[in-house]
Amino acid sequence: MIVLCVGPCRPGIQPINPSCHLEIIKVVQEHEYIQEGDIMIGGVMTAHLHMINVTFPLTDSERFLCIDPIQQNFRNFIDFRFVVEQTNKDPTRLPNLTLGYHIYDSCGNPKKAVRSVFQILSGTREPVPNYSCVGKRNIAGFIGDISSQTTVPIAQILTILGYSQISYGATDPSLSERITFPYFFRTVQSEESRYFALGKLLRQFGWTWVGIITSDDISGDEEHQHLRKYLYSQAICIEFTTRLKINDHTSAYTGHYYSRIYLSSTSIILLCGTVSLFFLIQLSPVESVLLKKTLILTTNWGANDMVFGYEQEIFNCSLVFVPGYHYHLDTPEMKSFLENLHPSKFTKDMLLEDIWMIFHLCLSEDPNKNHLYEYIYLQRLQNCTGQKHITDLPYFTSDYSSPQVHLAVDIMSQALHDMNMQPNEKSLKNREKYHYVHQLHQYLKTLTYNSSDGPTFYFNENGEYITRHLIYNYKFANGLIPRAQCSDNCLPGFRKAPSSSAQSCCYDCVLCSEGEISNITDSTSCFKCPDMEWPNEGKNHCIARKEDFLSYTNDHISVFISSSSILLFIINLLILRVFISYWDTPIVRANNRSLSFLLLVSIKLSFPSVFLFLGRPVDITCMLRNITFGITFSIAVSSLLAKTIMVCVAFKATKPGSSWRKWVGVKLSNSVVLFCSSIQIIICMTWLAISPPFQELELHTYPGTIIIQCNEGSAIGFYSVIGYMGLLAAVSFVLAFLARTLPDSFNEAKYITFSMLLFCSVWITMIPAYLSTKGKNTVCVEIFAILTSSAGLLACIFLPKCYIILFKPEMNTKSHLLGKKTLQPT
Repeated sequence: MIVLCVGPCRPGIQPINPSCHLEIIKVVQEHEYIQEGDIMIGGVMTAHLHMINVTFPLTDSERFLCIDPIQQNFRNFIDFRFVVEQTNKDPTRLPNLTLGYHIYDSCGNPKKAVRSVFQILSGTREPVPNYSCVGKRNIAGFIGDISSQTTVPIAQILTILGYSQISYGATDPSLSERITFPYFFRTVQSEESRYFALGKLLRQFGWTWVGIITSDDISGDEEHQHLRKYLYSQAICIEFTTRLKINDHTSAYTGHYYSRIYLSSTSIILLCGTVSLFFLIQLSPVESVLLKKTLILTTNWGANDMVFGYEQEIFNCSLVFVPGYHYHLDTPEMKSFLENLHPSKFTKDMLLEDIWMIFHLCLSEDPNKNHLYEYIYLQRLQNCTGQKHITDLPYFTSDYSSPQVHLAVDIMSQALHDMNMQPNEKSLKNREKYHYVHQLHQYLKTLTYNSSDGPTFYFNENGEYITRHLIYNYKFANGLIPRAQCSDNCLPGFRKAPSSSAQSCCYDCVLCSEGEISNITDSTSCFKCPDMEWPNEGKNHCIARKEDFLSYTNDHISVFISSSSILLFIINLLILRVFISYWDTPIVRANNRSLSFLLLVSIKLSFPSVFLFLGRPVDITCMLRNITFGITFSIAVSSLLAKTIMVCVAFKATKPGSSWRKWVGVKLSNSVVLFCSSIQIIICMTWLAISPPFQELELHTYPGTIIIQCNEGSAIGFYSVIGYMGLLAAVSFVLAFLARTLPDSFNEAKYITFSMLLFCSVWITMIPAYLSTKGKNTVCVEIFAILTSSAGLLACIFLPKCYIILFKPEMNTKSHLLGKKTLQPT
């Protein structure tokens, strides 16, 4: 229903083709302050927190009553009036003009706030939309309100009408939309900046598991939704949310939220919603639980002196956000202004009367009102002596305050002053209302405000005052940082993995996989170490891998191999010395001295070749090790093959007229050795030319170990060398086996047979062992094959002869060798 005012009213500012439906509520009593002036500032502010529906039996009519006034909110009304009074006393501010105000209490209700806007614009107790009933009253702009739920509908109306508005507490992010609200400004920052600061604090201490306590009203619900959305965007989870109903004091309800807070695992609880005395009263039953928690209070709580004045124990160990600016308001002028406030002097000040009744428990002059308030607040009122003062009330004044209202009013008066001082312009007193109303926001946007005891103030592009946030700590319990995590920290060496919980902040700690580390707490992933490094036992940093090769000094087997090689080398030298010493004896001459000498030298060179297999492999040793042994041992086997062939040829040539006689001599033996050895040399040189062996670092066989080994380069080349030695050994074995029936005195065939049998057995068994082992074990297999086969040749071919030379000299005679047995042709 739209009520139209008739009589001396005139049309005001109105949009083209207005079309809206306005529901006007009726109230029991208005809380209003008005002072006429040349320029008026409207104020819609919150002193009472709630409205209740009251039915009057005699008239059977329903009206709304504002209840639950807040002392600090009442201080905002005082600040508004005080700033206007000081402005009018200042000759440099708005000269020749007086500043007035018209203020209403919105009672925290959006409908009441809208009613108050139209009451101010129409100038009557009953609102008249689009009409003014007070002549040429000039409303320049509006101050208010403290909450977003009342500020948003005000801003929607004032934007249509073109009035500038400065809020001193609304934080809804939507109000920063300049297209929707081009005339809206505020002396606080939006919730987004507050949440950003809160998120930064939580992340700084690793608090990702929090609880929320909020007021059970529209403001609390909206702030909770915004806060919840932001926290989840920052990967911060909410363990519980408790909404405090200010009017429910039943033990069942109290026990419900007590157990919810008591059973929670988090140590961090965020407070949000409407700040009120009744909210604090509801916290009292859970004080014992809250003392074990750390409360975080956002700016709207930290700026309210009542919070810490009411019950300081609850907020011990808390973290409190407060605005980053303070103004010294405890001036002599302010003290004088406060001391002058008394119901006896301002009998029509209904708000001051409410403060006196509720906080001083004084009776008013209205008996009906006294009965009603005693019923609502459950307090017994009494006659007061008149000695009560507003400054007697606790938590009402403070040396330092966060004076958003003071700023808002002073800034608007400064902008009006700047407009008035523009050259070539009419004064505000003579200027048409349409003109300056639509220009004021331009001056607010460009205003730079300087106060005597505060920082320079200006609005940003969103109409907000940007300031830093200060955080006060009311002492951590036991000096320890609280813990607020769903899961324990994942220590270095572990990573976070999703758990079965629905909350993203809950996780399991999983040990990093093999070869990976994590070196920070709560790592979300592990990363691999560089190729030459491996995780330590704790998997929290990389260390150099252990190197695996057959070392000269660190392996006992190397000592054994070295000792064996040297011993066999010495034995070989001794045998060579014996052969040289007995160079002209029949047994030495009968066994082809040159071939025996070549065989001894090649075997002697085979023993020290094993040292190429010891120590850290490098490219040159990798190329030399197999090739050196392959060539020397091929010479040795070729020598045995030549000896076997010479034995067979010699006995074949003893037959009369035998064609084998022409093959008897050193030419044949030398040719056999040279030809067979040359083939091996060609194979080795081809191997080196095409794909030579090289050093290889093998990282995957043993965790944490680098196997430094030789890669054959060409497997065909390696097995060709081994295969060719096997071929020579097989041919020697066959020939020696065929020559086994020749006379013993001249015949080495059976010894060659045994030596070749040993050689073939060793190298045939070496191949699968070589393929199935890695690292230094592979090298040990090769060395064992070299030493065993070389020692087998030495033992089978030369030890019997040395035995005869040294211990049976009677057998080392020509007559014994020729006369002992007769020739048995084959």
